[in-house]
Amino acid sequence: MHMSPAVLGPPIFLPVYLKAVRAGFPSPADDYLDVPIDLSRALIQNAPATFIMTVAGDSAIDVGIFDGSLITVDRSLKPRDGDAVVVDVNGERSIKIFKSTAGRSSLAFGNRRYPDYDPGPDAEIEIFGVVTNTVRRFRR
Repeated sequence: MHMSPAVLGPPIFLPVYLKAVRAGFPSPADDYLDVPIDLSRALIQNAPATFIMTVAGDSAIDVGIFDGSLITVDRSLKPRDGDAVVVDVNGERSIKIFKSTAGRSSLAFGNRRYPDYDPGPDAEIEIFGVVTNTVRRFRR
């Protein structure tokens, strides 16, 4: 997993359409634009605590995180049940799903084809941060 700190430079404003694009049945196209947004500021809430990483592997595809995607990871957030997190287990960094049930926390894969995740009772586990966004490139 490649990692780099988030750096916010000068804003780059991009146009945003007022009407959402449908992913189902087609609807007439609207050409009305909303106020432009700066994606870096829309995707990153706390720049000093946010890192951008490149994902390798398919263990989180069920939560929309795919091989080759870029993710933003905020180290200042406390994980909540169902959050995707970047975690170090015995020195190996990966993405897992944080589970919290009856005050007990655990980690799971985000791919139903994988077996239950059991790092073992002596595993050294440290949550690096919470995944806040993913960016997936469809065409190079």
